[in-house]
Amino acid sequence: MNEEWVRTFKEAVNARLDPTQSTSDGELMELIEEVVLRETGDGRLTAGEKWEMVQRIFHSYRGLDILQPLIDDASVTEIMINSHRDIFIERDGRVSRNEARFESREKLEDIIQAIVAKVNRTVNEMSPIVDARLQDGSRVNVVLPPVALQGPTMTIRKFPAQPLTMSDLIAVGALTRQAAELLGVFVKAKYNIFIGGGTGSGKTTFLNALSQGIPVDERIITIEDSAELQIRTVPNLVSLETRNANTEGKGGIGIRDLIRSSLRMRPNRIIVGEVRGAEALDMLAAMNTGHDGSFSTGHSNSTADMLSRLEMMVLSAADLPVEVVRKQISSAIDLMIHLSRMRDGSRKVVEISELAGIANGEIFLNPLFRFEDQGEDENGKVKGELFYTGNSLVHGWKCRMAGVELPGWITREKEAAS
Repeated sequence: MNEEWVRTFKEAVNARLDPTQSTSDGELMELIEEVVLRETGDGRLTAGEKWEMVQRIFHSYRGLDILQPLIDDASVTEIMINSHRDIFIERDGRVSRNEARFESREKLEDIIQAIVAKVNRTVNEMSPIVDARLQDGSRVNVVLPPVALQGPTMTIRKFPAQPLTMSDLIAVGALTRQAAELLGVFVKAKYNIFIGGGTGSGKTTFLNALSQGIPVDERIITIEDSAELQIRTVPNLVSLETRNANTEGKGGIGIRDLIRSSLRMRPNRIIVGEVRGAEALDMLAAMNTGHDGSFSTGHSNSTADMLSRLEMMVLSAADLPVEVVRKQISSAIDLMIHLSRMRDGSRKVVEISELAGIANGEIFLNPLFRFEDQGEDENGKVKGELFYTGNSLVHGWKCRMAGVELPGWITREKEAAS
C-alpha cells in the first residue's frame, strides 16, 4: 500500500475534522470514504484497493493502525513487531515477514501507549517492560528503548475467539481420546494439575480446555499477571490480575498477594496462570490446604525439568531444606502434564505423569502417557502417538473418595500389587 497516499488522505481527513466536536465511528468512516473516493476518481485505484485504503485510514484513527487486519485475521496466531519497519507474523506454525510497516516510530509508540493505558498499565523509559492485553484477550508484551536497541518492540500472542475444547485438541492431534478421557476424570476428582512446556507450546490453550471439565457449581478464582484465561463454563468465577508499582515504586500487587487474598474468598479451586518465582511457595501451600483441583502452569523443557524449577522457585521464597521442598511439591501436585511445540509447528501433549511420592530423596514420577515420535509424513508433519504406558495409577483412591469412576482400561493399584 502506498504510504504517501495514506499520509495525503489523512491530511485531507484531518482538515475536515472539527477538533471541538466528537465524531462517531460511522461519521468518521463516511468522511474517509468521501475523501478517498474524491481523491481517486481518476481510476488510480481499483474498487478493492479503495476499500483497503479506507480501512487502513480508519484503523489509524480508531483501531490498531496497520496491526488491525492482522488482529482480525484468525489464521494469524502471533504478531512480532521488532521496530516500526520490521513486522513478522506466525501463521500455521510458520513465521514470516509481513509487508506492513508503521508510518513512523512515533505512530508505533502511540499505539503501544493506547494499548497499555486501556489496562491501566504504564510503560516508559524508566519502566520499559510491561505485559498487557487487548480487548479480545490477546497477550501483549512491550519492550521500549533503551532496553530495546532497534526501537519499540511489541509481541502479541493471539487466542481463539472461542476457547478450544478437548474435542478440538483431539481433532488436531494434540492428544488422544483415551488421554482426554482420563484427564476429564482427574479434573472431576479434583486432582491438582500442573502444566509445563516451552514458550508457545499451548499451555494457556490447554488449561482453558482442561477447565471446561470443572463442575458448574464450583467457585473458581483465577490469578494472572495479565488476564488471558477464557473460562466460560463456570458461572461463579472471579478473575484477579496483578498490578505494577507506580513511578515511586508503590502500589504494586503481585501474584503472591493475590494468592493469599484468594484463600479468603471461599474458592473451591484456584487457578494460577503461570508461576515464575517465589509465588510457587504460596501456590503449593494453597494446594496443600484444602483447595483440591487447583491448576497452574510453568515454563520448562520436560516434566523433570519443571520439578527442578519448582524447587528453585520455592527456595527463592524460603530457606528450607530441599527434602522438605520436595515433600511439599509431591503432596501438593498430583499430576504433571508436559506440552511441546513440535518441529512442524504443531503443539502436542508429550507426557502425562503422576507424582507418586518420594523415593530415595527424589520425587518419583509415574508416567501414564508418553508421546512416541514416529518421524514425518510426506508433507513434513510430525507423526507419532501419545500412548498409555500401562503403569498402574498409584493415587486412584482420590477418584474413589470423589465418587468418580475410573476408565475400565487403566490399571488399578490393587491389580498391580497382585
